[in-house]
Parts: sequence; C-alpha cells; structure tokens
Amino acid sequence: MTAGASWFTVDRGVVSVALVYPMRGPAGMFGPSCELCAQLAVEEVNQRGGVLGRELRLVPVDGGAPPVEVAAEVEALVSVGAVQGVTGWHISSVRQAVAPRIAHRVPYVYTALYEGGERTEGVFLTSETPDAQLWPAMRLLAGDLGVRRWFVVGNDYVWPRRTTRAAYRYALRGGGRVVGHHFLPLAAHDFAEVLRRIERSDADAVLMLLVGADAVRFNRAFARAGLDQRCLRLSTLMDENMLLASGVANTRRLFSTAGFFAGLVTQENLDFHGAFARRFGLEAPPLGSLGESCYEGVMLLAALIAEAGTLDVRAVEASADVVTYGGPRGELRLRRRHVRQRIYLAEADGLDFSVLAEL
Repeated sequence: MTAGASWFTVDRGVVSVALVYPMRGPAGMFGPSCELCAQLAVEEVNQRGGVLGRELRLVPVDGGAPPVEVAAEVEALVSVGAVQGVTGWHISSVRQAVAPRIAHRVPYVYTALYEGGERTEGVFLTSETPDAQLWPAMRLLAGDLGVRRWFVVGNDYVWPRRTTRAAYRYALRGGGRVVGHHFLPLAAHDFAEVLRRIERSDADAVLMLLVGADAVRFNRAFARAGLDQRCLRLSTLMDENMLLASGVANTRRLFSTAGFFAGLVTQENLDFHGAFARRFGLEAPPLGSLGESCYEGVMLLAALIAEAGTLDVRAVEASADVVTYGGPRGELRLRRRHVRQRIYLAEADGLDFSVLAEL
C-alpha cells in the first residue's frame, strides 16, 4: 500500500478526500501538477469555510500503481472512515477497478478524459468524452485540412481501445476512414513496428491515444522517422508538460483537443494562473488540462456535498443535476453525472498550445 498507517486515523472534525493521481508510470510526469492543482482547490474551499463547516483535507493515493492495488487501498480508506470522498486523475482501468468497490458508499469524482459510458452510482465525471472531444476535432481537421485517412496508435487498455472503435465511426461519418491501428503496452519504448506500419500506410493523420511519457517517446520517434513531414498528429491526451518533454523539434503539426489549455485567454484562466503562481511560485510544474482537472474534481466534489447538505452518497446523487460550480473552465454544471463544458482544438506552438477553435 502507498498509504502509511497514520493515514488511516479517522478525524470526525474534517472531511477527508482520497486524491488518486499518478506518482509513477507513464502518467507520473504530470502527477505533480495534479497534486498542486488539487491542493490549491482545497485551500480555496477551506478559505470559504470548508465543506459542511468542516476543513477539507486530501489523502494522496498512488494512482499509477496496478489497478487492483489502487482499488484495495482506496476501499480500505473508505471502509475505516478515513475518507468521505474520492477524486483525481487516473487511467480508466484504475477507475473500473475502484468504482464498483466504493462509488455506492462515497461520492467519487473522476477527472480524467475517458471513453464514455460510466454509469456507476455515485460516480461523477468532469472531463471529456470522445463524442464531445474527438469527433468535432476530426470533423474540423477533415474540413479545414482535408484529412481523410487516419492511423490510430494507443496504449493497450480500455480507453484507447474503445476510443479507437469510436474513431472508426467518426472517420466514416466525416467522409474518411481509419486505415489501421496499433496498440502498445503501457511504458512502451519500442515504436519501430508501429512506425513501419504508419509509413507503409497511406495515412495523412495519426490519432495518438498514448499516456504521458509514452506519448513523449512516440513524438520523438515519429519526428526522427520524418513522418511529421507527411502526417499531422491529433491527441486527446496531450498537455503542456508532455509538450515540454517532447521538445519543440518533435511537435510539428501536433494538435490537441481538451476542455482546458493554459493559453486560453479568459478571465477565469488568468485568475487561476495568478493564484497558482502566487501559491507555488514560477518554478512550479506547467499548468495543463490533466493537472487542472484535479482542481475541477475537488471543486465539483465540494459543490456536490454542499448542495446535498450531507456526505450520504444517495443524497448527493439525488441533488447532482442542480449542482453548478466555477473554476478555470468557467461556470459549469452537471448533466447525467457528466460536467458540460466547452472543448477546444489547439496546435503545438513552441512550448505552448495555440488555441485554434472552440469545437
């Protein structure tokens, strides 16, 4: 277990929330941003009086561990009353392991973009799904840049596999087609075979469904192979931390779609940048959609509990559809357990993303 014995102490004077985020593995590279964004949200909630008049606290859990281990740790925290809620960014295979064991007992706000279709009682979702994120981006790139032939490369687990099936449908709907796909294990380093397959195909675009450091290594290998001269890349999981690690030379014609980019010029985003810099300094990890999602998760969880007036998950579920909350993405509300929000398409521009359009 990641948690030490002291974390299992029950303090009835606070509301404790398990923050499940990656401390290792391919996604570990943006884990520090997840942690700091969640911490900032907790401090803001506590400055406004906390939750149900009690201080809000985070209990960190390593979401980069094997899913069965994460689920066992979170369930243990819930079972002894050490946490009254769960949130955080972690991959879908972790969510699928955790949700059946705890979501009917405490509210669980999942912040990662995912494949869609989650209906477990007590699970609420703040991030993007393919119908709102991928399909509009593919349609725009087809219309504006003439993209017709896609090759999909992803990690081998539920989110990339189900999103790939959606991509086949979306490509046909937009007048194109997917010419091939290839799945790689998490923590992949060898991209020779998939690069050969892309090179031998007639693809003019690559859909990347790779996590964290895997996407970084793929970007570097893709550029070394010269494929960036022929194919653009589109990712639904690519933040500023991953862009920085990839390097400017390896992100030519790289597009990303998300509900948040650090470069968005909105008052809410400017306020968020200011608060983050004042709290953590200019040397803090870059802000991006993946870390920022954990800020959203804390804020939504606090709003859900406040609206229900109780920690009881059934009451939280019953009142969820009237919940609204504000943050860097603007004023948001839930509908059928999912946050409704604006989605953007951006293109890599040096070490930042330039937002091109709202989808």
